[in-house]
Amino acid sequence: MACSKIFSGDIPELTNKIIQYFRNDLSTLYSCILVNRLWCRLAIPLLWENPFSSKYHENYRYIEVYLYSLNDKRQLNEYGINLPSNPLFNYPSFIQHLDTNSINECIIRWLRIRIKSYDTYYTDKLYFIPKSLIKLFSEKEAKLRTLNFTYQHDYDNYTDIIISELVLQNSNLIGNIKNLYFEPYEYDNMNSILKFLNSKCDSISSIYLPSIENHNDSIELSRLIKLQKNLNKILLYKSLPLSILLNSNCLNTLNIIIFWKIDFKNINILNEVFEQLNVIESIHIIDCYSLDSNFSQQIINLTKPFKLKSLILYEKSLILKDSMELILQKSGDYLENFVLSSTNSKPQLLELITSYCTKIKFLELNGFYEHHQDIYSTFNLIETFKQNLNYLTINTSIGLSSIVLQNLGQILPFKLEYLDLYLALNTKDFVLFLKNSQNTFIKKLLLKNKINRIRQRFGQFDMLYNIKEYIMKKKRVKYIAFRTNDHPASGSELSRLKDEVKEFRLHDIIVQDYRQMKIKFIEFLKEKI
Repeated sequence: MACSKIFSGDIPELTNKIIQYFRNDLSTLYSCILVNRLWCRLAIPLLWENPFSSKYHENYRYIEVYLYSLNDKRQLNEYGINLPSNPLFNYPSFIQHLDTNSINECIIRWLRIRIKSYDTYYTDKLYFIPKSLIKLFSEKEAKLRTLNFTYQHDYDNYTDIIISELVLQNSNLIGNIKNLYFEPYEYDNMNSILKFLNSKCDSISSIYLPSIENHNDSIELSRLIKLQKNLNKILLYKSLPLSILLNSNCLNTLNIIIFWKIDFKNINILNEVFEQLNVIESIHIIDCYSLDSNFSQQIINLTKPFKLKSLILYEKSLILKDSMELILQKSGDYLENFVLSSTNSKPQLLELITSYCTKIKFLELNGFYEHHQDIYSTFNLIETFKQNLNYLTINTSIGLSSIVLQNLGQILPFKLEYLDLYLALNTKDFVLFLKNSQNTFIKKLLLKNKINRIRQRFGQFDMLYNIKEYIMKKKRVKYIAFRTNDHPASGSELSRLKDEVKEFRLHDIIVQDYRQMKIKFIEFLKEKI
């Protein structure tokens, strides 16, 4: 009875909650549209809240649907773009997330499809399209929740700047901004952007900051932080203006701090700042430097817990064993995400992680090139975290790949959200891995073969045959990506083989591009926190 009421629309509040649950599941949302008018009305806004996302990059029809709403289409007609009218919904009003670079890239790609003679060097002639879209969003009373300023070092950079300025000119778009992101870039007009935001925004909950070196920028940034009534997340990139947090309004609201590429050398106010922050629930250190005795001593002197949830160590993240041990003694019980790519003190670091941490969910290990003992320490690590482990990446040398394939399958948990193996996949050991891991369901499986198979494409060697036999036919994954480590030509990527993609789809398995499917930790973190 309850189900029939939901499908008939008699319980709209409950129906809305159900559909909200599918926010990131596009195929299910498309199906919801076909159920009835209520389900369609509830699903459409979710599909249109972030249309310039990479999830939609294979289909740019949404740009045309937006342009349907323009009152004046004469300029479009001049370029041979003829569009129908009368859209069914007020689609422009649904947008909630806008990335200045993504909107630019999507328009460029759409134009290349629509105008055969389109030349990117004459992009300036078509600036009216992004300008029209931004104006349209404003006129249709869209209210952005997320605004991402992203500038790229390429020929379209000027377009990004224009779009950013257009967004700022339409102030009603950003009055309710909750998430403000500045992607890494040197912003010449940072001061003017910050001043504008200071005059319009006081309810930002998440701020991702660029490198701040200019004194005037620091003053405006400090004002922006102090104005916010409910700031709960902040990302600091390269520069460390921690002093702006002292005596600010966010002392009782800030839950999350992300340090990205920060050099902690000669930073001596960590203790003072963290003692004032009263509700910190997670701290994330990503590719930072100078995690030395000065840093660790400030951490262990805290009277409050130091809830370190992510520790991401890349090649330049040099860290001493003694400093790491002090940090983990204080924070090991909280650590959930660990990435080790640095060759510095690797065996000792793995041993410390095993000794002090119990809740690792995300584990990425790169750069095992020489020592067998490092690999066996990795197996011990996986065994230790088996109960919680959900994301695993292993990248090792050709010489050590066989050891991984021979020993990994039997120690995997029963279920993984994500497994990424960048190894030399010789057939014998690969089959052994597939057999030993048959009890593990992997939602997203990524395989990258270090063996150069220029002479042997997917249709001609038995690697693909074994993937079909042990993975596809047994439906052990939901998504799969597979590529060889040669030039990204047509045959080196499984996702480019149309017949194979269709065959996997018949088994309810979606083949995706390896690079698009691979997790970038900073993006992963944005989605999870």
